[in-house]
Amino acid sequence: MTKKRKKHNVFHKFSRKLRFNMIKLFRSPGGVRKVSLGFALGFGLEMIVISTGSLVYLIFYPTVRLAGGSLPAAIIGNVIGKLTFLPIVLLPFAKKIGEWFFPKKMIDVPMEEHAWRNLLHGDFTIFKHLLQGGLHVLIGMSVFGLVLGVISYFVVQYFYNQRKKHRLAKRAGASL
Repeated sequence: MTKKRKKHNVFHKFSRKLRFNMIKLFRSPGGVRKVSLGFALGFGLEMIVISTGSLVYLIFYPTVRLAGGSLPAAIIGNVIGKLTFLPIVLLPFAKKIGEWFFPKKMIDVPMEEHAWRNLLHGDFTIFKHLLQGGLHVLIGMSVFGLVLGVISYFVVQYFYNQRKKHRLAKRAGASL
């Protein structure tokens, strides 16, 4: 006689896999510093994804590895940064902060309308104007990424230590 297996729905499987990966992350070698640093780097780099046109992903892996952070934690931090929509919400504020650090007076190029057919004739000034306008946003989002990365480092470190204390207390209670 064969035993029937209970089939789980997609959400149940997803939550189990998410929990399993979080447990693996909390028990990863390197401990709290590696996990916190990886999460902070992933979360901070997510802030500049929009302003760099996703080119930041070219340096994502090397940055995390050179800093000594955990890559899974960096990916989780990056995904959480995406899910919070913080980069989109902070965009107007980032432009203002970027103008504080790099005033418009330093960019002395008048903005004008560009026709796409100018590109076909070899006039690439549209890219120059786009880059100069986006420079303020990039600077502001870099500041936000730095600040939120530092904050998230300490938040993840706190939660990691709380989880570790809970796990050790549970293990001590089970051995009695």
